[in-house]
Amino acid sequence: MARIHLIVSEPDRTRYAAAARREGLTLSAWLRAAAAARLDRRAGAEPFHTEEDVWRFFADRDAEMGCGTEPEWEQHLDVIRASRSRGTAGA
Repeated sequence: MARIHLIVSEPDRTRYAAAARREGLTLSAWLRAAAAARLDRRAGAEPFHTEEDVWRFFADRDAEMGCGTEPEWEQHLDVIRASRSRGTAGA
């Protein structure tokens, strides 16, 4: 097993060690688990390889947000026009 020398502030070392104790781990095991968890979270952040990847990404984001489909462009323009007309003198 390789050894890594890590320099952290004393307050951070204290916090990390306390967290490790709470989880029943050594500081070394806790740091390895924290690093692995970070890598696992970032594993899904792969770049897009195909157009299908892009569409799937946006479909997933829409599903997470609970959004339906966006209004058609003409509906956006109607909202803009209505807003402009409310801002004119005498309206």
